[in-house]
Amino acid sequence: MHFEIIGTIDNIEIIAIGNSIRDIALLQEQYGSGRWRKLKGIATVRLSDGTTRKAEIHWYEAHGVGRKKMKIKCFLD
Repeated sequence: MHFEIIGTIDNIEIIAIGNSIRDIALLQEQYGSGRWRKLKGIATVRLSDGTTRKAEIHWYEAHGVGRKKMKIKCFLD
């Protein structure tokens, strides 16, 4: 599902850090080593069909690499 984040991501929480991330080997292979964290937050998103909805977003992030593999976990409205 393709989407675009509108505005800011609120209520950001860390879900996992380092070796507690299941996909840590894949992340390091694709994007390089770093202090990887899995995070979640709430944002307003614009879907590919043009509708806007509030959703819970999950993604991986490392210093110097940025946000990677963002996905919508569930819709909140």
